[in-house]
Amino acid sequence: MSTLHREPLAAQAAKLLLERIRAGEWELGEKLPGETTLAPQLGVGRSTIREAIRQLAGSGVLATRQGAGVFVIALDTPEALDAVLLRADIQTVIEARIAVEVEASSLAAERRTSEELLAMRRAAEARGAQRSSIEAHVDADTALHRSIVVAAHNEILSELFEGFAPRSRQAMIGMLRLRSEFGSDADHLVHTRILDAIAAQDAPAAAALTRAHLLELAESVA
Repeated sequence: MSTLHREPLAAQAAKLLLERIRAGEWELGEKLPGETTLAPQLGVGRSTIREAIRQLAGSGVLATRQGAGVFVIALDTPEALDAVLLRADIQTVIEARIAVEVEASSLAAERRTSEELLAMRRAAEARGAQRSSIEAHVDADTALHRSIVVAAHNEILSELFEGFAPRSRQAMIGMLRLRSEFGSDADHLVHTRILDAIAAQDAPAAAALTRAHLLELAESVA
């Protein structure tokens, strides 16, 4: 049986447990042996095993059920979001934006504060002023959409938005370079209308306008 020889012990223990799960030692839904069994097998203390289990639970491989034990709920760690995003084409990125930003616009209309609305208006003005540099325009566009997501007051939507923002930036810059046209008055008006709906606390309109805008964007690169 493999033992551990270097720090950090908990990370090493988690890695060895994961290798054993991948190898099929425990099937999906099966209960792991207790700490008193696993600790001597890996040559570590029970506290290290507990931390290793916490790490694998945090990555979605194990689940601790109070009074029942620790169970296998996945046979491997999910692929990191960064790796997925690196492979994603622009259509996929826009689809992800639709999933996050349509709901964010709806929630922002319901939950935004007057200060957040002012921040959105200022971000829209800054976006409208960036019409000479593609990179600056995309960064200003991201800042505007971020202000809307922030106003939704949903931590998970914010995390998702920030997670794919770098890949979205890269994709949008590439798309605009191909189109060689950006920052039109019509495009600015679309974003103004979204903010007007949010200002009016019209959640259905804010969601519909955001969806229409992003679908049009997707169609333009199809």
